[in-house]
Amino acid sequence: MADSLPVLPKRRERRGSIDDPPWMSPFSSPLSEDLQCSICLDVFTDPVSTPCGHSFCKTCLNKSWDNSQTCNCPYCKETFEHRPDLKINITLREVVDRYKKKNPEKKPEVQCDVCEQIKLEALKSCLVCQSSYCETHLEPHLRVAGLKKHKLINPVRNLEDYICQKHVRPLELFCRDDQTIVCLSCTDGDHKNHNAVSIEEEIDEKTKLIIMQKEVQQMIQERNKKIQDVKHSSEVRKKNTEKEKAVRTELFNDLAHSIKKCETELLERTEEQQKEAEKQEKEFVEFLGQEITELKIEETELEQEITELQMTNTEQEQVSQTEDQRHLLQQIYSSLRSSRNIRKCPEICVKTDESLGTPQTVLTQLKDTLDEKLTPTGLKRMEQYADLKRMQQYAVDVTLDPDTAHPKLILSDDRKQVRHGDKRQKLPDKQERFDYCPSVLGKEGFSSTRFYFEVQVKGKTDWSLGVARESIDRKGKITLAPSDGYWTVILRNGDEYKACAGPSVSLSLSVKPRRVGVFVDYEEGLVSFYDVESSSHIYSYTGQTFTDNLYPYFSPFTNNGGQNSSPLIITPVSYNG
Repeated sequence: MADSLPVLPKRRERRGSIDDPPWMSPFSSPLSEDLQCSICLDVFTDPVSTPCGHSFCKTCLNKSWDNSQTCNCPYCKETFEHRPDLKINITLREVVDRYKKKNPEKKPEVQCDVCEQIKLEALKSCLVCQSSYCETHLEPHLRVAGLKKHKLINPVRNLEDYICQKHVRPLELFCRDDQTIVCLSCTDGDHKNHNAVSIEEEIDEKTKLIIMQKEVQQMIQERNKKIQDVKHSSEVRKKNTEKEKAVRTELFNDLAHSIKKCETELLERTEEQQKEAEKQEKEFVEFLGQEITELKIEETELEQEITELQMTNTEQEQVSQTEDQRHLLQQIYSSLRSSRNIRKCPEICVKTDESLGTPQTVLTQLKDTLDEKLTPTGLKRMEQYADLKRMQQYAVDVTLDPDTAHPKLILSDDRKQVRHGDKRQKLPDKQERFDYCPSVLGKEGFSSTRFYFEVQVKGKTDWSLGVARESIDRKGKITLAPSDGYWTVILRNGDEYKACAGPSVSLSLSVKPRRVGVFVDYEEGLVSFYDVESSSHIYSYTGQTFTDNLYPYFSPFTNNGGQNSSPLIITPVSYNG
């Protein structure tokens, strides 16, 4: 049976089978019964043995069991409770291989039954006449009206296998109820009211089922492959997530370590300054106590001298002496002050680290810094800083593609800078070149991956940056919008920032970016823009669907009389922090 035709179970009586259609010539060389499969009646192919000891072709036995609800030996009909595990009979296969080498199969030649002297090769066999005819003797069957109705097939030797032995009529129908081939008369007898169709129709039906089965098997294979792809993507995403967690943990650990180190150094310096201040205060108190003691002694001595003067003089003399005493007292005080050389009170001076300021100032600054970090704004800024650092890990080397550049754009020799020139250059009008808008794409495209690049926009009043899909229309006017294949952020008139989201979204930026970072996560449908120097987020396109390669997109816009002459520069990624 050819591989392209369905295999149907045979009848027990050898009247004919759909496995042996009229147009196929069976192998009829004499064979030893020991080397012959009792199902296909041919030399064994991959012989296997059943538990009862009988041997069959592996394919023949599997097909027989596939078409039956029970597993039994086709020869002795012994039934097996479970379908046996078939293994190749190696010894028997070696014997068969040696036999085939010594007795190569030859296609039998069918001769014309009418030719008398020299038998010519038969062209057709007639199932009604049960004879084979060469081209000459076949002519009446092609011309005579009665003979035209006879059933002609490709020439075969064993015509009796294609004739119903009971009704002596061609086997040209297939009984679906009994799964066997029959003649037209059989449908009026044993197969009356059975579902019988032509052999050709049954073969077509079985062929369609086989094709459908193969298609289903192919669909199953494709879906299994998709499942494997999804699992692989999940594993990759999990690894990336773990890597991001590690980077984030490392970042916060470094920050916590820096704060702890600063706090320890500050506490040590504050403690030293406190000890120095207490020491100076103690010395100063001791100095003041000594001065007070000396002054009290002097005060006592002066009081005694004044009392003595008052007791020895008369009242009249007292008046005249009062001035003398006052004068004397002034001299005594002047003499005491000059002789004792009273020390001045020392100033309290605590040395501090000039870079940190006073202890109170440093503590206040540290508190303000920590308070700022722990506010929602501070935490958000730290989160953006961590996000940017994570995205910078996916930095790629981007160069400009001169074949896409507008004729008025001038590219640097290293393909890292682009600016607008007033003069239109004579360049080939390629399909991929922008011919109206002053734009250019990156040389490399990306898909199913993450990538990041940075562009210097310092000194410009107008620019457009982002990514575009490969299939965009580059001729005539273009619309910067995701629906047209563009995901961009633009600057116009020096201070008008917008995200071209269709409709555009105005962006309020506190600081004018001088370097812009662009990050793309192809699988997540994410395009994000960052101010690199301040680590602040500008805008993100989320939930997008990408179907083909994405290319970096640049537009330095028009020169504007020299006001916008600065170039866009693709810069190496510098990792913040």
